[in-house]
Amino acid sequence: MAESTQQPTVAVPMAAGRAERQQRQLRWAQGILLLFHVTGFVGLAFSGSEEFFLRFMPLTLLLTLGLLLAFQPRRTAAFWSFCAVIAFMGFFVEVVGTRTGLLFGNYEYGASLGIKWLDVPLIIGVNWVIVTYSAGVLATYLPVPGFVRAIAAALLMVGLDICIEPVAARYDFWNWQYDVIPLLNFKGWFVVSLIFQVYFNRVEFIKRNALAPFVYLIQLLFFFGLGMLL
Repeated sequence: MAESTQQPTVAVPMAAGRAERQQRQLRWAQGILLLFHVTGFVGLAFSGSEEFFLRFMPLTLLLTLGLLLAFQPRRTAAFWSFCAVIAFMGFFVEVVGTRTGLLFGNYEYGASLGIKWLDVPLIIGVNWVIVTYSAGVLATYLPVPGFVRAIAAALLMVGLDICIEPVAARYDFWNWQYDVIPLLNFKGWFVVSLIFQVYFNRVEFIKRNALAPFVYLIQLLFFFGLGMLL
């Protein structure tokens, strides 16, 4: 009996220490992302040396993905398959989009997002994973049925795209024909995002990530802030 009454008293400090360590790690990750995004924002908006700071855009996306993955509990085979499928499908959606104009309208990628294959930057697949995953995790906090959560997450993704679009041409991410962002772009983004979010809901893995809300928010503020300065 004495042994059984002592076990909880040992477990409580251990659990508290683990929670404190996780919070410390979360603060470090948030600080690193904040440093990269604030530096990038100031550099792009005020330095006059945009080309220098744009070189770090692919690195920032890779860093963001790496930190997100680090805070995913129990990275199972199902989770890795989800990431791979979204990266693959996101990339080839853009290939179809740029070559046909049927999904988003007529556009082409510039040089700022790094190495291209089939005229699409390879880093685009990473960006689709970040946005799909972070929006999907955010939507899990809503006490609604799965399909409604998928719609909400898709709207979060479209909301982020609305903030990115005014900035994209200015920094040569991508360029629209006649410099006009078509309504089809946002319709296409919603449809593709909804498909990805339905898939997110169906794949079995833990859909909690302490860093995901911060990632979504900082990206939203980064592009919204740049757009306000144009």
